[in-house]
This record gives sequence, structure tokens and C-alpha cells, in this order.
Amino acid sequence: MSRPVRIGVQLQPQHAPDYGLIRDAVRRAEDAGVDIVFNWDHFYPLTGDPEGAHFECWTMLGAIAEQTERVELGALVTGGGYRNPDLLADMARTVDHISGGRLILGIGAGWFQKDYDQYGYDFGTPGTRLALLKDYLERITDRLAKLNPQPVRDIPILIGGGGERKTLRLVAQYADIWHSFADLEVLRRKTGILAEHCAQVVTDAGSIEKSVSWPGPERAAAYVAQGVSLFTIGSSGPKYDLTGVEEAIRWRDQNSD
Repeated sequence: MSRPVRIGVQLQPQHAPDYGLIRDAVRRAEDAGVDIVFNWDHFYPLTGDPEGAHFECWTMLGAIAEQTERVELGALVTGGGYRNPDLLADMARTVDHISGGRLILGIGAGWFQKDYDQYGYDFGTPGTRLALLKDYLERITDRLAKLNPQPVRDIPILIGGGGERKTLRLVAQYADIWHSFADLEVLRRKTGILAEHCAQVVTDAGSIEKSVSWPGPERAAAYVAQGVSLFTIGSSGPKYDLTGVEEAIRWRDQNSD
């Protein structure tokens, strides 16, 4: 199934001492023509000063939903172990309504130990975090079906990660979008493994959109040939330089049908 290429920007909520800088970056990104505005779900910077300025993910998504008119929005990705999953489903439903049906619910197992340690969450092991993610996805989908009012749309679920035995199984079961951090050769192999999981759970593998970080205009076509249709470029504060985003948008527009 051929999909139109989409461009996302991940406005990383780090090193912005004033939220106005992020608000301005959101405005500039929507005006530039991005399809999706993502943030991330961490509590401390991942690069630069580890104790630098940082803002929280989901309260920010509510603000982005209210500010914007066209773009989809979401976390790339929500830390699976940070919040009660029923509450997370309710938060997602609420942001979906604020945005008029533009939320993407991005979620992953979590990996940055400092987030867990400093905020009192159990970091556990990769295995326990994946088991928790599985439980969370079951509870999130169950709660979304019970909420009143219902979400504006069937909220797309994005799962980030590439573990072949467990994560890709969850992608096959629950995801509308799969975000991979793999290079092209590894992506090709993991796509085959995902298809096997999809066959086992009776999911159409072609219905799952493939997402990666922007590889640059020289390599983007090769990823599209492998089925990728969503590219995302990250940008951090305080400047929120969108030069790479604008490059990707030009490539999208020049190569669209």
C-alpha cells in the first residue's frame, strides 16, 4: 500500500528556559508545512547540560493542540512506565478533543534510567519494562473504548522500538505507526519479522505506517522504497533551528505524486 510521504518535527523540550520559545517553534513548524509536531517524554535533557531547562510532555501537548490548526501532534514517544495507563488513555482522549481529532498516541517501553530514578519510578529491566508496556497497551485500548465522550477519532497508536521478539509483536497487535531507529539494511530485515508477527495475529502488515528519522535527501528515496512514509527531524532549544525540517519538506514536495 503506497502512502504519501509525511514530515514530522520533534521539538525536544530541552534547553528552552521560556516556554514561549517552544510556542514560537510550533508556529514556525506549522507555517513551514510539517505534517506532525512531536515532542518527547523525558524529564531531563538528553544532550547538553544534563540539568538544563526542560518541560513536561503531556501538558505541552495540550498547549500544542490548542495552538495549532492543521498538524497532527504527539509524543515520540511516551514513556510506558510513567503514568497509570487508564489515566494516560483519558489524557490522550482529552488532547484529541482539544485538537479536534489530531492526536497520535506515541508510546514505548522507556530507556532513560535517570527519568525513572529521579521521579520515583521502578526502572526494572528491559524485560519488565516491555511486560509493563504490553499490559499498558491492553489497558489503554480498553479504557479508550469506555470513555465518555469517545475520542474524536480512532486515535492512532505509534509504537517506538525494534525488539524482534516482543516489541514487534506489540506493533503487530496494537500499532498504526511503527517508529524504527534502524538503518536501511536492519529496517529491511525487521520489516520481514514484523510481517511474520502480523500474520500470526491476523493483522495486515501494510496497514502499519513505517516511521524513521530523516536520513537526508540523498537517502530518503531508498527508505521510501522500503515502505517508509514518515520522516521526523529533531530540534532542540533554545534556538529550535528548523533548517533540516525545511529541507525535508522541500524534498517531500518535490517528490510527491
